[in-house]
Amino acid sequence: MTDQAELRRDLPADSRLTEWRAPDGWRHRRFDWPHPAPRGRVLVQGGRADIVEKFLETIRHLHAQRWSVTAFDWRGQGGSGRLSADPHVGHAASFDAWVGDLTAFWRDWTRAGEGPAVLLGHSMGGHLALRAMLDGGVVPDAAVLVSPMIGVRSPLGARAGRAVARAMTRIGDPARPAWTVRPGKASAGHRQQRLTHSLDRYGDEAFWYARDPSLLLGPPSWAWVLEAFASGARLQADPRLATLAVPILMLIADADRLVDARAAVRLAARLPRAELVRFGAESAHEILREDDAVRRRAFDAIDAFLDRLR
Repeated sequence: MTDQAELRRDLPADSRLTEWRAPDGWRHRRFDWPHPAPRGRVLVQGGRADIVEKFLETIRHLHAQRWSVTAFDWRGQGGSGRLSADPHVGHAASFDAWVGDLTAFWRDWTRAGEGPAVLLGHSMGGHLALRAMLDGGVVPDAAVLVSPMIGVRSPLGARAGRAVARAMTRIGDPARPAWTVRPGKASAGHRQQRLTHSLDRYGDEAFWYARDPSLLLGPPSWAWVLEAFASGARLQADPRLATLAVPILMLIADADRLVDARAAVRLAARLPRAELVRFGAESAHEILREDDAVRRRAFDAIDAFLDRLR
């Protein structure tokens, strides 16, 4: 294993894992890594089924740029409990609770620190970040949205996919899994190709889940799928996009097979202060966990964008 891989598979010595409680008492697993001479703070939020550890390489890069970094596992996944009786199903009947958690956390977090406050959201985290910013509960000095889930990819198209999801929630338990994870190398390879071309970085997940199997989350529920289509449609139709004053850097993978990259590009064009960086076939969904050439270009764009906050 390379030194870089070892850094991805070990928490920084002076970081800490604690808990944060939402206003309703829900316990969230929280990560903090303060910088001794910070230029500001970044809140890093992953996507569906992600855990803090998946972003350690990103977190280390930001910290090296003199940012204090915080993250937390979303309600219902990672170390923040579950919303389904089956601990391996990512269930949510509505995304509202997640937007509320982000808003409450942001309020508490910004009150406790100083300097520019930045929000970085990947995939579903980018979706929730946009919703919270549009609602006015989260007002960062800047936001970085990486492969944001503006719309989900469906082989049937968004309208038909939403109709199927709605039907499936009505003919059975809405909290049942939307698909079955098949064991074996073929299934793992299919998933890896959708996420990243980097086999080493893809392997980081297995390392962390072997260390703590309770962090692992499997497929979403049919209710989650339906809400993803519905919330995405509302987000794309929201007239407040045209007046959102937050400077936003959006990184898009045009070949993304999990979220709708074209919907993200269309939405970015409606934001008054958005910068768009697009990647081609060299990048799958997890841009910040891709091969080194993709990551370097992504972090160069992020660093240049955040340097303008000075």
